[in-house]
Amino acid sequence: MHGPPESQEPCGTFGPDETTGATSTAASRGEARRLPRGGVLWALVDCNNFYASCERLFRPDLKGRPVVVLSNNDGCVIARSAEAKALGVPMGAPEFKVRDMLRAHDVAVFSSNYALYGDLSQRVMRTLATVVPRVEVYSIDEAFIPLPAALAADPVAVGRTLRQRVAQWVGIPVSVGVGPTRTLAKLANRLSKQDSAYGNVFDLTPETVDMDRVLASVDVGDVWGVGRRSAEMLRGRGILTARALRDADPLWVRQRMTVTGWRTQQELRGMPCLTDDDLPVPRRSIRSSRSFGQMVRTLEPLREAVATFTARAVAKARAEGLVASCIEVHIRTPRHTERPRYDETTTITLPCPTADTGLCIRHALTGLERIFREGYLYAKAGVTLFGLEPAAGRQGSLLDLLDGSHEHKARRERLMAALDAVNLRHGRGSIRHGAEGDPGAAWHMSQKYRSPRYTTAWEELPEVLCR
Repeated sequence: MHGPPESQEPCGTFGPDETTGATSTAASRGEARRLPRGGVLWALVDCNNFYASCERLFRPDLKGRPVVVLSNNDGCVIARSAEAKALGVPMGAPEFKVRDMLRAHDVAVFSSNYALYGDLSQRVMRTLATVVPRVEVYSIDEAFIPLPAALAADPVAVGRTLRQRVAQWVGIPVSVGVGPTRTLAKLANRLSKQDSAYGNVFDLTPETVDMDRVLASVDVGDVWGVGRRSAEMLRGRGILTARALRDADPLWVRQRMTVTGWRTQQELRGMPCLTDDDLPVPRRSIRSSRSFGQMVRTLEPLREAVATFTARAVAKARAEGLVASCIEVHIRTPRHTERPRYDETTTITLPCPTADTGLCIRHALTGLERIFREGYLYAKAGVTLFGLEPAAGRQGSLLDLLDGSHEHKARRERLMAALDAVNLRHGRGSIRHGAEGDPGAAWHMSQKYRSPRYTTAWEELPEVLCR
């Protein structure tokens, strides 16, 4: 799959009237770039308006047209293209409140298509890995990339290469920010999108820009790691910008913002403080939950929903090499209604940690039958896996060797691996357990505006007419 070629705009530096006079990178001036402690620069690659960009990828007719993406059950706006932002479409606004506005401006509206977004995200990350030795995936549309000395010599060139390759191989536009620390790289990425002169690649290092001036132009609330409450507290103390936070008394920052705030300050000073131990920790739980497209009254559709959510959660656990020790099942009626309300949860401890979908579905349905009550209209169900541990490190039992359980478990693990391989190749749900029911059942969440799953479902491949 190929996207449109990217332009090669000058980028990565301020003009001479805005800095100390530098108009090129240290590499282009023949100077050696000073690397921070740790010996690397950091780049943050961020997909521009990711969900909206995914929707446009197979719809060239949407170029220049405002696009918004809605949340589960088409509830609220969760993504906007640049054109939709310019119209003033509010982030998080309920769809029914902005419906007239969307129609008046001919905004293209889409339901969330997570199968498409997840697949394209994986393609972006795999493409980045063809250019750089290491990619740290931070979210579905962001990745941190450490740039060792050889790549740090000209990080803007690396950023341009990353942009061009992702655009050519995947078709998704990305922005790249470079800095001595992850926090500064995150800030540089934000700045790269604010002025087209930077070409979506911005080098925020002392060799290329006036750091004092740049940090003084950034609101303290826009610093990665500074939450809303912390920002309000800092503004009340007269600390309004990233520069003011950088220059504040470190002891005071640590006392008021704990060690997390102190690390953010040190990172603004160009001293890396976020190690691998500070990055997202291994999961403690995996949850799969949805509101229903239509409320249900009887047990059978609830069984199908719980089985489906269990299958999705367990598949995620296998993908991460984890097994679960217990399952939590939750069902509830609508929260804002005059009808009788019911909200109940049960936890089932598994005989031994497992990532076997069939076994987990059986236990989850047992839990559902325990808490189901007739006479209610149910609006939502959910399944959570707890007690997660690495599959390779789980404790075995010598008794398994005596009764043949070991061979049975090995066969089930091979079956699960085959199931995952087929669903990865042909799309989620291509093979599913019978307990999950009909994928078109009314309880599935409403997706009136969902685009085709172009890359993960054979029956939804794009069609091209040649005349």
